[in-house]
Amino acid sequence: MNIMANHISSIFGFLSLSLADCLDILMVAALIYLVFRWIKGSAAMSIFFAVILLFVLRVVVAALNMRLMNALLDTFIDVGVLALIVIFQPEVRHFLIKLGSSYSTGKGRNMIEKLFGIKEQSLAGETVNEIAEACRAMSDNKTGALIVLPHKNSVSQIVETGDIVDAKVSRRLIMNIFFKNSPLHCTLPITQRTDIPPYLGMRHKAAIGISEETDADVVVVSEETGDVSFVKGGKLTHISNINELKLLLGKKEDKA
Repeated sequence: MNIMANHISSIFGFLSLSLADCLDILMVAALIYLVFRWIKGSAAMSIFFAVILLFVLRVVVAALNMRLMNALLDTFIDVGVLALIVIFQPEVRHFLIKLGSSYSTGKGRNMIEKLFGIKEQSLAGETVNEIAEACRAMSDNKTGALIVLPHKNSVSQIVETGDIVDAKVSRRLIMNIFFKNSPLHCTLPITQRTDIPPYLGMRHKAAIGISEETDADVVVVSEETGDVSFVKGGKLTHISNINELKLLLGKKEDKA
């Protein structure tokens, strides 16, 4: 009986938890929760659950001292991690961007911004008015448009995919840029979310995508309906009148 008890104790000895073990479990649980939160609704969910199952199997195999299975799982997991990083590069990039930009809600953000020379790009009242009036005209004519207005996060990589026009912002310039078949366009990242309503096309998905990766304000005019939408942080707001759009574009970031 004592031999059997000792054998069971040796198998499940990992259940004897110390304070460090509890902290370790809490940290792993928090990490899993964060990853789940960022990839929720994306195509990576099924693979994420498969990885969790493999991890649990790895713990059980190690606890039972199954050395051959343990070696096989170690090799598989090592190679699998590299493969997942390559396959899900957009999701990993999105996660790291969000993690890096989280400082903007912290108390020490002003010191960090001064250290790295980060300045918020704000719009003058005249510029806001010109953009809003251009959107009004394009809405009436059902001219499709997508306007990205950056703040602190750089969008230089996206700007490089198009042509640079060094000119004063005006409604006539904006309307000419978005004239049908105009070549003056940039390539924007498309959101990977699967909960986007089907009536929203690629233009809206691109607007949500760039707003997820940066702190930019994005204005979208639908080519099909003429509806105007404002996108910020992945959240899309339908604009009922141009004055509402002007207020959103003129709103500065909270300095608190």
